[in-house]
Amino acid sequence: MPTSTDTDCVIRLDSLSMIYPTKSGGSVQALDDISLSVRAGEFISIVGPSGCGKSTLLRIIMGLSRQTSGQVTFGPSDDTHRNQLGMVFQQPLLLPWRTVRKNLMTSPDLHHARDAATHAKADELLVMLGLQEFGDRYPNELSGGMQQRVGIGRALMHDPRILLMDEPFGALDAMTRDQMGLDLLRIWDSDRKTVLFVTHSIPEAVLLADRVVVMTPRPGRLADVVEVGLPRPRRLENINTPAFGEIVLKIRKLLDSEHSAH
Repeated sequence: MPTSTDTDCVIRLDSLSMIYPTKSGGSVQALDDISLSVRAGEFISIVGPSGCGKSTLLRIIMGLSRQTSGQVTFGPSDDTHRNQLGMVFQQPLLLPWRTVRKNLMTSPDLHHARDAATHAKADELLVMLGLQEFGDRYPNELSGGMQQRVGIGRALMHDPRILLMDEPFGALDAMTRDQMGLDLLRIWDSDRKTVLFVTHSIPEAVLLADRVVVMTPRPGRLADVVEVGLPRPRRLENINTPAFGEIVLKIRKLLDSEHSAH
């Protein structure tokens, strides 16, 4: 059920399905008939029960897995390809023998791009991430939240048009998680990249997003796409407002009804 016009759509999923073979010779269907269009500069959160295919969906978009059927297209112009995507995982996966600055430059290093512009971009990101004093530190000298900032920075190094985030704050404590959410909104607001953000937290999903995609239990289908419609910039105080609570409750009811149906 694509909702964006062809002229402003940067990701389009058409009837996407994914079936995994099992070791016993059977199969498991992870995704079933997912159709969605995402607009340029839009922040999309994706919520759903464990095992519903949220991470699988991001991996397919990124090109790390291949769907069984259906199509992923990027647009509107022909110059949007998967090399313009960045991905942030739940664990930052930093190289322990590299400094923060060199971890940021890991991907460009692999392509032998060690020029002055690459170093300047790394320094720019260190400032944006609030890590300008930690560029020469190693991962084991950083807190969990700081390590995840480096993971986000690494995904931003090649200035992707689209950022895919797979539960990036899931391993963090509540206070750090809240702060990271605000930091992410600040970074996003600076250039409005298109973001797809997977989370198990409904309040987090609503606080960050323009729309929240609600998925059913496996096989993952689209139960609904909820428009958030809250004004920006967003703050933690928004969580205590009636409008915020109504959206969270609507999504909870959708998830509960889908769970009961299964």
